[in-house]
Formats: sequence, structure tokens, C-alpha cells
Amino acid sequence: MARYDKVDPISGSFRAPLNADLTATEDTGTGPPVGVTINVSGRVVVGSAVEPGDPIVGVLCTTRNMKAGDIVDVMTAGEIVEMPAATFVAGVSVWCLTTGVLDATAPGVGANKCYVGTMVEAGRLVVRLGSVQGV
Repeated sequence: MARYDKVDPISGSFRAPLNADLTATEDTGTGPPVGVTINVSGRVVVGSAVEPGDPIVGVLCTTRNMKAGDIVDVMTAGEIVEMPAATFVAGVSVWCLTTGVLDATAPGVGANKCYVGTMVEAGRLVVRLGSVQGV
């Protein structure tokens, strides 16, 4: 189960309430964190980006089931450990789809996508969130 390892609470994350109930990744067995957006009510929503690369605002790791309205920490810069080694190997860049799912596929030519960070070793992701366009 992926979890936050290093994060500066002043500049590397923010807190906001969840928009809907969320089942923890340890229960679903998916492992990796998910990309999130903020809706017009100021609540955290998994995925829901209108366009690839924007407006994913951070990544979320859950360690337990959470209810709508619970306050969560959303990471924008930091380190996440215990990433699934089969999907994310050392040296690959990690990207976020509009659904919130993380993957290792860079954007195609002229396509926007959210850059999440880089795997610096098996299981450890350095998060440096940003939007990019493929070239």
C-alpha cells in the first residue's frame, strides 16, 4: 500500500474535505495513489479532470476508508513509498490520466497530461506535480 514518506506541510501539500466516500487502496488492492481535482465546492474529487494535464491538483494516498467531508492531505511535492513495483520501476516518469489513475505513459505529440513525478528507485516516487504538453 502506497503511503506518504516525506512532505513539507507548508509547501508540499494542502488539506481539503472529500467530496464523496473513498475506499482505501489497501482494501481495493490497487496500491498506487490517485490524482485529484477540486470541485466548485472546494472538495477533493478523484480524477474528474476536464482536459488531460489540467486541473489535476495533487495526489492522494488513502490508508483507510474515508467518508465524504473527511479532511485529507493532498500532496503536490514530496515522496511516496511502497509504490507497486510491477507497474512503476526505477527511472520512469509517472503521469496522471483524467480519471485520476497514475501511469507510466508520456503524453503524445500535442497532447496535454499531468506530470506527477519520477520513480527514483523501485517503490519510491518523488512527486513534483505539473502540467506538460507532449512534443
